[in-house]
Amino acid sequence: MKITLKLFANLREYLPPGAQGGRVELDLPEHTTPADLIERYRLPPKLAHLVLLNGHFIEPEQRAITVMSEGDVLAIWPPIAGG
Repeated sequence: MKITLKLFANLREYLPPGAQGGRVELDLPEHTTPADLIERYRLPPKLAHLVLLNGHFIEPEQRAITVMSEGDVLAIWPPIAGG
């Protein structure tokens, strides 16, 4: 299945070569979860702060059981500090 992964701010450095604009299209096995991708791209769990699947927030405890589908968009932001 194909999905789009978007990483923001300093998480962009974890994208594979060839990614453009902080996003990459991935071909993944069925039953892949957001937690699978966080692990696959070695994102530090503490930096995977805000995880949205098709614009809907995925709670940390749901990331290992929420299964993605063809055409989904997974977006991940790190914690943001203001000043």
